[in-house]
Amino acid sequence: MCIAVFMWETHPLYPFILFLNRDEYHNRPTEPLTWWEGGDILGGRDGQAGGTWLASSRDGRLAFITNFREFQSIPQAKSRGNLPVDFLQSKKKPIEFAEEVVKEADQYNGFNLILVDVRSKSMVYLTNRPEKTGNFVTQVSPGIHVLSNANLDSPWLKAQRLDHNFKEVLARYGKDELPLKEMVGQLMMDTTKDDLSLLPHIYSPETEYDLSAIYIDTTRPQGRYGTRNQSALTVKSNWEVCFYERYLDKDRWKENTVTYQIEMTTK
Repeated sequence: MCIAVFMWETHPLYPFILFLNRDEYHNRPTEPLTWWEGGDILGGRDGQAGGTWLASSRDGRLAFITNFREFQSIPQAKSRGNLPVDFLQSKKKPIEFAEEVVKEADQYNGFNLILVDVRSKSMVYLTNRPEKTGNFVTQVSPGIHVLSNANLDSPWLKAQRLDHNFKEVLARYGKDELPLKEMVGQLMMDTTKDDLSLLPHIYSPETEYDLSAIYIDTTRPQGRYGTRNQSALTVKSNWEVCFYERYLDKDRWKENTVTYQIEMTTK
């Protein structure tokens, strides 16, 4: 399902800050954070469908995606995890890529997609499940945003809790450099669950109760399900990218950090 909190064009040292939990079945094949596609794309990879939930590129672009919580799904739908990869491979501006995807949005199950080009200070939110009065594509304003499994900044309790905690942690560190590993532990390991009466009421109460935590660990008929990848990604004002991942490997937590410099000229 996934949940993410991010800060855009607001912090004095970091134009972009992101923390993201990926929730998935533990038996689904997954490759940890590494460079792929000839060394141009950095991210974890879904070993089953080949896509990703979060990835970045050397040219200062990145994308991440969450599923939209809905009762029914489309049989034989296109893989949502390919969308971040397609964006990074396309070299298109976020708005250009988003407008292309809208033309075939009905071929995917519900998703939320954030597309970013740090160099041009462009961020776009794309969903194929817009609110009744909303748009498929929206320019994201500077500030703090939370993306869960409804529309961007929807007031789900877990989203509000993550937003509140993120602001508290940021205030603690002020304008200093951020310790990503420590912040993942402070923000993304929260197992607090919400009262049944306050849940979105899309799935069964029992299922939604288990999913109401920021950090999820539960068992379903199909197997163990929950948070199995935790990511933190920052872009500094000097264009240095730091991508940290904590991931489960055979029930053991491992971690990896990759740092690189955004290329300021196009090949």
